[in-house]
Amino acid sequence: MKVYNIFLLRCGAPTVMHEWALAESILVSAQQIAEQEHLVSVSEVTIRVGELQQVEPPILRFALKQMRQGLLLGAKFRILKAKTTLKCRVCGATWLYSAKKLDKATAEAIHFVPEVAHSYIKCPKCGSPDFEIVNGRGVWLEDIKGVKRSD
Repeated sequence: MKVYNIFLLRCGAPTVMHEWALAESILVSAQQIAEQEHLVSVSEVTIRVGELQQVEPPILRFALKQMRQGLLLGAKFRILKAKTTLKCRVCGATWLYSAKKLDKATAEAIHFVPEVAHSYIKCPKCGSPDFEIVNGRGVWLEDIKGVKRSD
């Protein structure tokens, strides 16, 4: 399986346009990869979205369906979430981010502006707010299924 990293977004609060622009980039990349792999049709595209990527999957899925064309016209889009791993810069501990452990307002603030996570989350081992986001940001085309051209 080949994994294609599309791009990493580091922007402020999302808007509906964010998902549409992201869908356009995904479709362009998927079309290019399908052509490079000599596919005549694509049946499924698997996309992995970082948990802190500020993406609303239902809006992204709708945008993908509305904008698809060419080899992607009949494709199904699977959108999977990539868990967020955090690493303390003080003690080196790593842990998984969990919005469920936060109150609703805090979880929503982090969803819209992930950079504020340092104000709300502390290392479970030493209590430091100084940590890095190891995983959980970004968008990847994880898999493209289709029919190859027979030569």
